[in-house]
Amino acid sequence: MSRPVSDAHAASYRARQVPAPTEVVDGVWAIPVPLHGSALRYVTVFLIATSDGPVLVDAGYDHPSCWTSFQRSVASVGHRVEAITTVLLTHNHPDHVGFAARLREVSGARIVMGAADDFATLHRTRGGFLTQLRAALDLTGAPPEVVAAMYADAVAVAVHHEDLRLDVALTGDTAFRFGDVTIHAVPTPGHTYGHTVYLDSRGLVFTGDTMMPEGPTQLAIVSRPDDDPAGDLFRSLARIADLGATVACPAHQYPYGDVAGRARELAAFHRGEVDRVRELAALHQGGVERELAALHQGEVDRELADGAATAWQLAQRLTWKKPWGELGRGTRRFSLVHTLALLRNATRPDR
Repeated sequence: MSRPVSDAHAASYRARQVPAPTEVVDGVWAIPVPLHGSALRYVTVFLIATSDGPVLVDAGYDHPSCWTSFQRSVASVGHRVEAITTVLLTHNHPDHVGFAARLREVSGARIVMGAADDFATLHRTRGGFLTQLRAALDLTGAPPEVVAAMYADAVAVAVHHEDLRLDVALTGDTAFRFGDVTIHAVPTPGHTYGHTVYLDSRGLVFTGDTMMPEGPTQLAIVSRPDDDPAGDLFRSLARIADLGATVACPAHQYPYGDVAGRARELAAFHRGEVDRVRELAALHQGGVERELAALHQGEVDRELADGAATAWQLAQRLTWKKPWGELGRGTRRFSLVHTLALLRNATRPDR
């Protein structure tokens, strides 16, 4: 477990409460935005005061209550929403890009995000979220009725419009100068393919969803043959560990220290997951081969002949917060898609 910058902020998170706005260092505010009706409870956006005006990292969820709460919190720490000059988005999930367009309308702020997470690009190259999810679920080997039910659940809650237009689409390391503050954008795929962290010249790194102080990282959806989000994450965590940052500011939970140590800890955890998947897949393959050998003659069962373990089979044997049979269907969907990403890395021919 990582060392929190603010004990009060961490205590609120662990008590399942929404923290008050917290000054992480002089001029950098963590502003929790409540997510009504969500198990996450809140997402944290960060306001960075600079001599060129305030800069925002991430933009909450597109809901009137989120926008109202955000406006009140910004005013409570002595700033004006209308003065925000730039919105630096870590990635394209709805709890991060939510009110970015509304903020641009109010303040004229430019919107920045990794090009690989640009919605227009995604729609051309991968399809929208639901298209990608359906492709991933089909790849897991889950029974058709399970795939259909999981997909239907996702459709019911997919209220994300995916039409945000960027002012700056990042294609690599980029430095932004905001008066007395320099912020470096660093590509860190793994949670999404265009995920970006932002390194403040004072030693803070805004990590989005790549690296929380507690728990694992949810891997990106596998929907194309060349996708390897686990491999992407390992490279990204190594990159973060080498940035020299002293404080991590994630979008969930709470800001914390020992950034490099946490990056290494998280990488070790996910490598352990990949190793476990590889071990289970090998045991499955060995069992199939023994059954095939025992048949000797007659028609070979096609499922046995195929041999390779599926993400659906493996997910039920992995360790989650609860036993597989006790997980809700939504949690099973996340776990299943995560297992598919682990399996993709575990079976790469270059490993």
